[in-house]
Amino acid sequence: MLTWNRTIPLLTLMAVIPAFAQSPPPSSGRPWHAPDERTIVSEGNRFRQSGFRIEPNKTYSLAELIDLAEAHNPETSVAWENARAQAAALGIARSELYPTLSAVALSGVDRSEVPLGSQFYRQTVPVFEASLELNYTIFDFGARRGRIAAESARVLATNFAFNDVHRKLIYEVQQAYYRLLNASGQEAAARASLANAQAVQQAAEERLHDGLATLPDVLEARSATAQAQYDLQAVLGAEQIARGDLATALGASATTVIRVQPLSELPTPESVDDSVNEAIDHAFAQRPDLQAEVAGIREANAQGKEARAAFYPSLSLQANPSAQSLFVLQQTLPWGHTSDLNGGVAFSLNWTVFDGGARKSRLAQSEAEIRRAQAQVSAAHDRIEDEVWTAYSNLNTAFRQREAATALLDAATQSYAAALESYKYGVRTLLDVTAAQKVLAQANSADVLARTQVLSSLSELAFRNGDSIQANSRKSRP
Repeated sequence: MLTWNRTIPLLTLMAVIPAFAQSPPPSSGRPWHAPDERTIVSEGNRFRQSGFRIEPNKTYSLAELIDLAEAHNPETSVAWENARAQAAALGIARSELYPTLSAVALSGVDRSEVPLGSQFYRQTVPVFEASLELNYTIFDFGARRGRIAAESARVLATNFAFNDVHRKLIYEVQQAYYRLLNASGQEAAARASLANAQAVQQAAEERLHDGLATLPDVLEARSATAQAQYDLQAVLGAEQIARGDLATALGASATTVIRVQPLSELPTPESVDDSVNEAIDHAFAQRPDLQAEVAGIREANAQGKEARAAFYPSLSLQANPSAQSLFVLQQTLPWGHTSDLNGGVAFSLNWTVFDGGARKSRLAQSEAEIRRAQAQVSAAHDRIEDEVWTAYSNLNTAFRQREAATALLDAATQSYAAALESYKYGVRTLLDVTAAQKVLAQANSADVLARTQVLSSLSELAFRNGDSIQANSRKSRP
């Protein structure tokens, strides 16, 4: 019976352990929900970006939206912490230039029976000791300097990456802003198109009432009105999505309501001041991603310096002064005490004579890294030049489309007004009016798109040549 009672807890423990152990999903046919799933979800919710206040009655300009994004979007915090961590890594590398000093304090008591002749005497020895240990590398033919230079280059690269995050974020906010302006402008155009369709329908119904039009004409006009209403709903949905995209780019919830300057309050430039060659030169001088690639060459050169230093010896110093205090108590004898300062100084010369070609291979590897980094910079130059050329060409195309869209809108407005007036007097048919109305709707949409496309293309050119992150860019943002 005693044995049985001891077995039951053991079997219970063995049965409970698998319930708390990690195990794979029981089958591939259904989702797997772990017992800790709710805990993981609650932990993840603690790290959600805290919301910031958007004033509901304030109309935000593009510059203000960009400032909000740079302050609250978590991507900037990620890049900033990366730069801080790399700066700390540089501090670790620089610490190798200084000696390391360690302090140790020891205290203990040793008691033993010491034989003397045919007798044993108890002996107690309390020990107190404090020591210092100094280690310092006197010279290593540039190995430490190479590591410091490599970490310094990595700091530059992370700082440039931090700037590049801001460059991309500014561009993201600008594009979301212009998409919202386009969607809002398309809404206004769609409402105007609906009003024109309703005017045509009203004219057709009046002519039917007077016996001057047929029922198919009225049905055609009603169909055009329904199509305009359908197009308006699609535009409203696109506008809601654009508002959510802009709020997300700012680091706010997608449901946040943000009032922005309408398209009608923004000036639309008609030309660009810089030539394409000047824009390319600006990109080469300002693009942080290119600067990070150049910093990679510096890092590779520093690593090569460290690899070459491995072929030479290194000289180190080690000193360990120690202060010791000893007490002794032996049976039948009084206390005894002694203290002294001791220690030692040693110089160590280390030189790897043979390592099977490891140093040679590491040097060849570092030289290959240098050539690779140089090739990456050349490739980045080619890529950036093509990006700026494409953005510049798109901007000139947007300027020309803007001129064409303005002319199209003027002609379509006059054509629609003349067709509707002529239809009321029975000179034109309903098909002529509906066709003019559709052309006018397309012209309104094209005009809005052309205006926002100019602004979007300007922001893309500023993104490609690095102007958006320059100190004077905040005053010149469109």
